[in-house]
Amino acid sequence: MSEKHWSKVQLLHEVVTNPNILVKGTRSYYSDCWDDGFEASVVRYLHGDEISRQWEPKWPIDQLRIGDCVCIAAEVVILMGGNHTHRGDWFCLYPFMDFIEEAYVGKGDTVIQDGVWLGMRSMIMPGVTIGEGAIVAANSVVTKDVAPYSVVAGSPAKRVKYRFEPAVIDALLALKIYDWPAKKFDALKRYLCADDIEALKQASDAYDQSKTID
Repeated sequence: MSEKHWSKVQLLHEVVTNPNILVKGTRSYYSDCWDDGFEASVVRYLHGDEISRQWEPKWPIDQLRIGDCVCIAAEVVILMGGNHTHRGDWFCLYPFMDFIEEAYVGKGDTVIQDGVWLGMRSMIMPGVTIGEGAIVAANSVVTKDVAPYSVVAGSPAKRVKYRFEPAVIDALLALKIYDWPAKKFDALKRYLCADDIEALKQASDAYDQSKTID
């Protein structure tokens, strides 16, 4: 086995085995240099790992949904809902097994949409959705949904800014870039690695028209 180095990453679709982690596409990655990898170190308390997949679940299992082109930096933590048996509205927080099923409060699926960048040591709390193209700054704690193409930072994470003007964000979302066929995505990569929305829209239209003619 080759020695780990920061220049190497894990491609999620190659390493994920938990059936409750759903990965779209083949480009999403985790920088695993400083720990034991994505499933073992990043995803916490999710039923379906090597040991818990043998258990009979007592409640509906939340899922982790990860889009394509998601960049997950080193030592990120994605906290899932499997251990949420500490009831803040009860006098005693302790998870007594007598009432464990009553104590569980589901948070729902956690969704990390296409093109997201999770900064080093950020923590994603259960049940949130991080919108397409969003950036989560290093050491941030995300406790609520993050808008597409926004930048959030802090604990709890708050919006710092949007990456682009509203009209540009609307255009990007309308283009559905991450649902393009692989050939189109690769053909227009030069326009994706730039900031000219009109050029991108024109290139997309031209590509689609060429395929119609074909």
